[in-house]
Amino acid sequence: MIIMKTPQQIELMAQAGKILTACHRELREIIRPGITTMEIDHFADHFINSHGAKAEQKGYKGYPFATCASVNDEICHGFPTQTPLQEGDIVTIDMVVNLNGWLADSAWSYPVGQISEKADKLLNVTKECLYIGIEKAVIGNRLGDISHAIQAHAESYSFSVVRDFTGHGIGQKMHEDPQVLHYGNPNRGVKLSEGMVFTIEPMINIGAYNLTIDENGWTARTADGSLSAQYEHTIAITKNGPLVLTEQD
Repeated sequence: MIIMKTPQQIELMAQAGKILTACHRELREIIRPGITTMEIDHFADHFINSHGAKAEQKGYKGYPFATCASVNDEICHGFPTQTPLQEGDIVTIDMVVNLNGWLADSAWSYPVGQISEKADKLLNVTKECLYIGIEKAVIGNRLGDISHAIQAHAESYSFSVVRDFTGHGIGQKMHEDPQVLHYGNPNRGVKLSEGMVFTIEPMINIGAYNLTIDENGWTARTADGSLSAQYEHTIAITKNGPLVLTEQD
């Protein structure tokens, strides 16, 4: 069941989003060769707590960290580690902030120092996929319109769209209905209505979309070892168009 949100509830989620995006802006400044993803995780956890909120992922179904930190071929749910990031890596930091019981969710992929032309193209196209999807998030469209737009753009660059993970409704719980696929056909699925709030979070691979899961039971990585990137926003459907609750700029 899709839980519709009032304008007041959307504003509460936007306040959580402001803390989340402020943290991402800080991460832009500290992610560099030599830093570890565990250091990034500790920074994010402290930042969120210091702003009167909490990291919702920490303890979720036993997940032990405040962030997911996915490096290079890791698609999502990467565990923070003590391994220093190296020049040329890419890393995706995914966070969910809980402020007074209302949530916001956003992931962002970062270059570590100077990255390859191919990796840079992947980051740019993946971010474009996110915003192309958001453009379709208007009253009267269907979820499939978002899905199709993302897939068409990614595949026009010969990249692939991960099938096994989706966007999702969000509010006072991290995962609500509906599921938001990042591939599929237009004019299919749930019709978008004012008050819906969900994430759009395309995960795009340079190679094939097939994946494997690490022994930790969480971390997904590309089966062929190719690079993967992800960008995610929490958005609300309003009469004035999509409202991004986690916009960084």
